[in-house]
Amino acid sequence: MGLFCKLFKGPEIDMEKSRANAEKMRMLFNQVVDDGDCYRLLFGYTEDVSRFNYGFVHGSKTKIGNLIVGWNEANQTIVVVPTVPDLSGCGDPTYYRRTEILKAYRNKYPTDAFVIYPDRKGYIGIHAYDWLEDEKLYVYVSQEEALAAFTDFFMNQFATK
Repeated sequence: MGLFCKLFKGPEIDMEKSRANAEKMRMLFNQVVDDGDCYRLLFGYTEDVSRFNYGFVHGSKTKIGNLIVGWNEANQTIVVVPTVPDLSGCGDPTYYRRTEILKAYRNKYPTDAFVIYPDRKGYIGIHAYDWLEDEKLYVYVSQEEALAAFTDFFMNQFATK
């Protein structure tokens, strides 16, 4: 039975590739964000693609924008930097400062997303998982610990009550 479970467990994470991508994310983030090293990083994606590079989800017309998401607990700020799955470049950062946002919450239905309303005109929904393996659409990176830390920060310090 152990062999059966091992065979169908799913693909193994290539930690060397994951670390290399995490380093590329850090390099890109630090290029466009002042004091970038003060932020912890997470890869995420959004379906709000008006400002972001995007790819198409398999078999649908849903557009996905890849994001490097940085957060700083001390100043309660989230910075979102649009990127592409191969991390060959990135766009300009968007800052979400806790004191300047209208509303922020975790939406569990229909999808699990961190939702931020900076004003009444628009919002961003950040989707993040512990690991995404589709390198054509997402950045290949293992981030279980970072996701847990970001979730804790968002729910306990950033989200509105």
